[in-house]
Amino acid sequence: MKYRIAAASTAAVLAATALLSGCGSTEADDDTPAASGPADLTYWAWAPGLDKVADIWNAGEGKKAGIKVTVKKQASGDDLVTKIITAAKAHKAPDLVQAEYQALPTLVSNDVLADISKEAGDVEDEFAAGIWQQATLGSDALYALPQDSGPLMFYYRQDLFKQYGLSVPTTWDEFAETARALKKKAPDKDLTTFSSNDSGLFAGLSQQAGAQWWTTGGDKWKVAIDDPATRKVADFWGGLVEEGAIDNQPMYTPAWNKALNTGKQVAWVSAVWAPGTLTTAAPDTKGKWAMAPLPQWTAGQNATGSWGGSSTAVTNDSKHKEAAATFAKWLNTDPTALTALVKESGIYPAATAAQTGGALSQAPGFFPNQPDFYATAAEIAKGTAPAAWGPNVNVAYTAFKDNFARAAKEKSGFGDALTAMQDATVADLKKQGFGVSE
Repeated sequence: MKYRIAAASTAAVLAATALLSGCGSTEADDDTPAASGPADLTYWAWAPGLDKVADIWNAGEGKKAGIKVTVKKQASGDDLVTKIITAAKAHKAPDLVQAEYQALPTLVSNDVLADISKEAGDVEDEFAAGIWQQATLGSDALYALPQDSGPLMFYYRQDLFKQYGLSVPTTWDEFAETARALKKKAPDKDLTTFSSNDSGLFAGLSQQAGAQWWTTGGDKWKVAIDDPATRKVADFWGGLVEEGAIDNQPMYTPAWNKALNTGKQVAWVSAVWAPGTLTTAAPDTKGKWAMAPLPQWTAGQNATGSWGGSSTAVTNDSKHKEAAATFAKWLNTDPTALTALVKESGIYPAATAAQTGGALSQAPGFFPNQPDFYATAAEIAKGTAPAAWGPNVNVAYTAFKDNFARAAKEKSGFGDALTAMQDATVADLKKQGFGVSE
């Protein structure tokens, strides 16, 4: 689904987001003071258990401040983005919304989100630089507070690696050699698969390599999906698929689940939330997996990308922006709130202080053999590379799925697929009326 974004941009949006095109809201630009309380706030979100976390606020800090928060469960992804934009155009948006990082440019360009840098900018040091950058869109404005993150990691079957004499790869060259070595020793097995269904994983891998898919200069967007960094990633994975060193089947299918559960697939590039997926997909392998840092393009580095993650944003329609920002700060930085988020919502918090100890002091139940799971994850998360999102991520992701699926099936390399992804994204921006630098 495409989001129709007006081409005319207001001076405020220009200054804050380096030309994230959007149409201004007269109600949002009035001089109504940002009330701090008493206030009754509405929070649209999809993460499970957020209502229970809000109850803790309402009974404690919220009661003291006279700020009550009511969570209204929503669908996630494109559905929520469309719904919140529609509500904002009618000036009926909630006070707060849970927004995925890649959706922030679309929401800002539609004048949905408020700049809360004055109210919440003082917590920047609580987050990794690469995560904070996604909430600021690289500007001096702050459009949300990071809530959870999904740093990429390498998961592998310890028992099978030992059985076949494989070493955990620390570089992508070693990864490729490990895939080939396994094929020689066990032709019926695969180190992993390349999944054309998972645009977010490919985006995260490209971020690790240094890609910045959307940037701005002057009054124009620049799309660099088909840049040297991303092409390096595409050629690497396309080459492994083409030579048959890894599988070419999509993830999250019954066949993929079976491959994980039976040991046909012996490793998986995924994010910190992978233990939950493995619990469901490969229940017979509990205690047989281990997690390690993502292989690096340059030996000795500590860089990773993100697969998933969301933030807490305040809308321009809120008549209580200061109160909403106060709750957002508590939700994403207060130890009690962060512990509750881990327990009730099952998230990996973006706040670095909460990534070890407390609710994450013990390894996931599926990894009883790796007690330092979250300590290792926290070190990996420190190297999260910044992501550069634009106003039509949905179009780019659809183009990825269409073109890479065809290339993966045909084992024809990914170069043409990447060019098609770039061209589709640029064409859509122009169609919407954005200025695009060639």
